[in-house]
Amino acid sequence: MHPRWLNRSVAGIGAASFLDDVGKEISTALLPSFLTTTLGAPAAALGAIEGIADGVAGAARLAGGALADDPARRRVTAMGGYSATAVLNALIGLAAAAWQVGVLRTGAWLTRGLRTPSRNALLTDVVPPEAYGRAYGFERAMDNLGAIAGPLLALGLVALVGVREAILLSVVPGLLAATAIFVAIAAAPRLEKHERPPLRLRIRPVLHGELGRLLAAVSAFELGNAAATLLILRATDLLTPGRGHDAAVKVAVLLYAGYNLAATLASIPAGRATDRRGGIVVLLAGVAAFLVAYLGFAFTGSAVVLLAALFAAAGIGIGFAETAQHAAVASLAPPELRGSAFGALAAIQSFGNLAASAVAGALWTLVSPRAAFLYLAGWMLVACVVLAVGPSRGRPALSG
Repeated sequence: MHPRWLNRSVAGIGAASFLDDVGKEISTALLPSFLTTTLGAPAAALGAIEGIADGVAGAARLAGGALADDPARRRVTAMGGYSATAVLNALIGLAAAAWQVGVLRTGAWLTRGLRTPSRNALLTDVVPPEAYGRAYGFERAMDNLGAIAGPLLALGLVALVGVREAILLSVVPGLLAATAIFVAIAAAPRLEKHERPPLRLRIRPVLHGELGRLLAAVSAFELGNAAATLLILRATDLLTPGRGHDAAVKVAVLLYAGYNLAATLASIPAGRATDRRGGIVVLLAGVAAFLVAYLGFAFTGSAVVLLAALFAAAGIGIGFAETAQHAAVASLAPPELRGSAFGALAAIQSFGNLAASAVAGALWTLVSPRAAFLYLAGWMLVACVVLAVGPSRGRPALSG
């Protein structure tokens, strides 16, 4: 009889993901208003700060893989990373100048990036391989649920205490997340005595064999996985002529909430399917959902029902894809390289998203929104082909 996969450690990691995302989304939702209205900074400052922070986070995720290769280091890194991210993010509420916001935001994203491979590798310490899909599906569902709750809580806090104070209060869910990860680690199996490997980043071994072919397919997918803000912008543009700008923005935000809800609801079934059918099959389904969504956004009109279906398809796609990516990497990576493998995966996700958003944004401005979404759909088609002819599908190794 298999051990229960939803144990105290898995529940703690899921709670940490939920609470951390609530805290992160509070500051993220309020950052544009805080910078431009409270501090009087130009809109370009927001773009520069977010671009630098995202770039640093991508590099930190790659470097964090070296820390996560050792089971003892990954536990310390996870606890320290969650605590530091919570404090640095909340301190933005005390900033008096845009450069201070930039330093704190970059620092928060640095610690967040460093801890990500450790959090992902930690799940492999606390569940059997045949339950990797369900464990990662649960963690992704909790993370997406936090993305829904965070902005809603931000709106309530602003109405009660104001923007600065709301950002400062984001430290509460952040520190609760650190507490949850501490509980998860305390409940994890005790580590056996072992010799710590040297602290070094090992990328070349990760790029070989089945794991390397999987990461190639993931790279193609992430080069087409643009920021969801492009979906919001597309919906706003399509709805504005018939509804007016303000009403269009409200509808677009509700559609985005539907996207996150779809991702939340899709993640756990995606995990179950991964355990039964294999990570590649589920990842292929997620990529196909994105392909349909992007083609729809390229050619759709202003019908709200159709837009809602496209947002839902994209949400299901990300729920399936992220769950399958993590579970497949956990299954394919040798235990001594799991940290480096998760570091490589996280870096590919981060830099791929940046490239996808930058190129799609340029095509949107220089050519048309349709060209942007057709470009993104093209990468999804490439990813489908690579997955279909590349790594083995449905192999027991992929499903644990």
